[in-house]
Amino acid sequence: MQPRTFKVLEFNKVKEKLREFTASSLGKEKVDSLLPSSDFEEVKNSQLQTDEAATIIRLKGEVPLGGIKDIRAHAKRAQLGGALHAQELLEVAGTIYATRQLKKFMEALLEDEIKVPILQQLIEDLVALPEVERAIKTCIDDHGEMLDGASDKLRGIRQQLRSTESRIREKLDSMLRSSNAQKMLSDAIVTIRNERYVLPVKQEYRGAYGGIVHDQSSSGATLFIEPQQVVDLNNTLQEAKVKEKQEIDRILRELSLQVAEVAEELTSNVVILAEIDFMFAKAKYGKHIRGTKPTVNNDGYVRMLQARHPLISDDEVVPNDIVLGKDYTSIVITGPNTGGKTVTIKTIGLLTLMAQSGLQIPAQDGSEVAVFSKVFADIGDEQSIEQSLSTFSSHMVNIVDILKDVDDESLVLFDELGAGTDPQEGAALAISILDEVYQKGARVVATTHYPELKAYGYNRAGVVNASVEFDIETLSPTYRLLIGVPGRSNAFEISKRLGLQGDIIQRAKSFVSDESNTVENMIASLEDSQKRAEKEWKEAEQIRKDAETLHNQLQKQIIDLNEQRDKLYEKAAKKAEEMVEESKKEAEEIIRELRKMRLEQHANVKEHELIDAKKRLEDAVPSVQGSKQKTTSPQSTQQLELGDEVKVLTLNQTGNLVEKVNDREWQVQVGILKIKVKTKDLQYVNRPKPVEKKPLATIRGKDYHVNLELDLRGERYEDALLRVEKYIDDALLAGYPRVSIIHGKGTGALRTGVQNYLKNHRSVKNYRFGDASEGGTGVTVVEFK
Repeated sequence: MQPRTFKVLEFNKVKEKLREFTASSLGKEKVDSLLPSSDFEEVKNSQLQTDEAATIIRLKGEVPLGGIKDIRAHAKRAQLGGALHAQELLEVAGTIYATRQLKKFMEALLEDEIKVPILQQLIEDLVALPEVERAIKTCIDDHGEMLDGASDKLRGIRQQLRSTESRIREKLDSMLRSSNAQKMLSDAIVTIRNERYVLPVKQEYRGAYGGIVHDQSSSGATLFIEPQQVVDLNNTLQEAKVKEKQEIDRILRELSLQVAEVAEELTSNVVILAEIDFMFAKAKYGKHIRGTKPTVNNDGYVRMLQARHPLISDDEVVPNDIVLGKDYTSIVITGPNTGGKTVTIKTIGLLTLMAQSGLQIPAQDGSEVAVFSKVFADIGDEQSIEQSLSTFSSHMVNIVDILKDVDDESLVLFDELGAGTDPQEGAALAISILDEVYQKGARVVATTHYPELKAYGYNRAGVVNASVEFDIETLSPTYRLLIGVPGRSNAFEISKRLGLQGDIIQRAKSFVSDESNTVENMIASLEDSQKRAEKEWKEAEQIRKDAETLHNQLQKQIIDLNEQRDKLYEKAAKKAEEMVEESKKEAEEIIRELRKMRLEQHANVKEHELIDAKKRLEDAVPSVQGSKQKTTSPQSTQQLELGDEVKVLTLNQTGNLVEKVNDREWQVQVGILKIKVKTKDLQYVNRPKPVEKKPLATIRGKDYHVNLELDLRGERYEDALLRVEKYIDDALLAGYPRVSIIHGKGTGALRTGVQNYLKNHRSVKNYRFGDASEGGTGVTVVEFK
């Protein structure tokens, strides 16, 4: 692709933003070399890589990428026999540490059963080198200083150094405390010159201390003298420092040899770490722009839903739906120069480049992008003072280059095609150029303000007109793309609102040809029709929502009434049973008293008369019948089946069986309502004969019947949310007042995703976790409006 295309579409600005999300210079280097690919499989794999990284960030929040450095030069120098200094060795250890942390992170992902095959393969290819890391960290601290414990010899040398320094300071301190020190010394301090301890002695007392003069002050009044008493000790100190440096150099060489032994592994690790840093930088940038993974195709089909320009702030950008490549392969955006047209074609081109670079695009889920072998763009003011070319000439030079290379796998973007010259000639050239590119099979999006091109889309198959909506009230574009509606001039309306006299406007209108007026009126009519259609659609949608709400309310009321009725029946039956039991107890008590009377008073009461009396007492108990009549129906001899016509005895209504809830209950369709009825309250009526089904346009729930529960356990996050969306729609169509969604406990990511979706759904009244008997926090119970 042409470098000029990257410049005019501002792809380099996207890369600059992407660099901010890298964790190392390795990732930045990958971003700097990033170019869109024209290989379909490569683009698809790159998008999968970014999507996998985005999934990990969503589930885990962050990835351990700290400590990664570009140590390839260090490894190479060590391999050639060079000695690395302490800071370079620290960078090697830090990179090995980063490798180890990533391997631990991968183990945690696998324990949580998160499937990330691309990252898993990359991390499996990393070579862990803990021995080298341990050796370096044992010898060098975090500030790059050699530790005493790096070797026994170094520890002994440093002990000697400290001991010698202490003895030197003691001697010099005693000189500072002497009675003559205040008179002979310029200052009562010990200082260092030429790495040797000295005293600041006044010039006139230079012979009082003897020793060696190492320096003097700028005025010459002070000499920095090493007293004779500490010369030998300073010599001993210097010898120890030389030995210390030699030992440190030896240790650095040994460590460098260990690095040299694993130089190839380190270099390989760096390449893999760069790829990991890069893939997560892409995912973080995608999150920053609220991007999504587009579906990619090799058919030249573009379908961007609510696409936004990534370099325009969220409070200013206007999303647009852009479709190209099926019913039409060319879009001609007409209308006055208001700025919105250029933004639109830049959005199309830039999002295409981003998708082919493996980046997510700022558009809704379900967007689709084609993989083009070439993307051409002729956008902006191309006037060249150095080459003495006009704007028109500069554009034409670029267009000539485009026409040489364009083919059926190209995307071509023209901004203000044919501008900068005579309007009639410019319009004719624009039509001819568009025809040429269209004949070559390329996908084309062009903008123009020439009125002659408004009819272009009507006269060419595979071409569609479009425009950017303009608000006459605010005198500014809304930036909404209207596909199918050509742009129209707003000069007269704008002039009128700005206060231009009416007679001047009327006179100007008389100079416009009848054909132009006809076209403008046709466009205005199209715009009005589209706005009216959108308004009526919104009204119809609101009516549908109101009807749905009313239906759900009625459904809930009926279910509540049935539940209340069942509770009253149960209460009445329980009370009746209690009354019967009380009557029986009373009868038993009467019999006992009669028997007692017979025994005690020798009453002439016979046993069979007592039994008869008891029977009469039992028969005298009033029978309590509930509202539910127990009727022996043919169901006892014939098995009920789905579709059977039955009579609901409690309602005295007929309906059809739509689902067997359990062994004791069925779901019955009675009119437009579905209710649960106990099997004992159903009476078989008829079994309809199977008839030949004719295709009808019907709206049903999932497979005609919707379960009261949706089980998402074991599902991938994205698939699960798609199932939730479909299930909620099916449940609403089925008229359920409430349903349950089983997501399990796990990491909580799926639960959070489900509840975030429910939170924003217009038909969800509220939701809650299930009770202990319903599954607890592993289940979300949803109640509809």
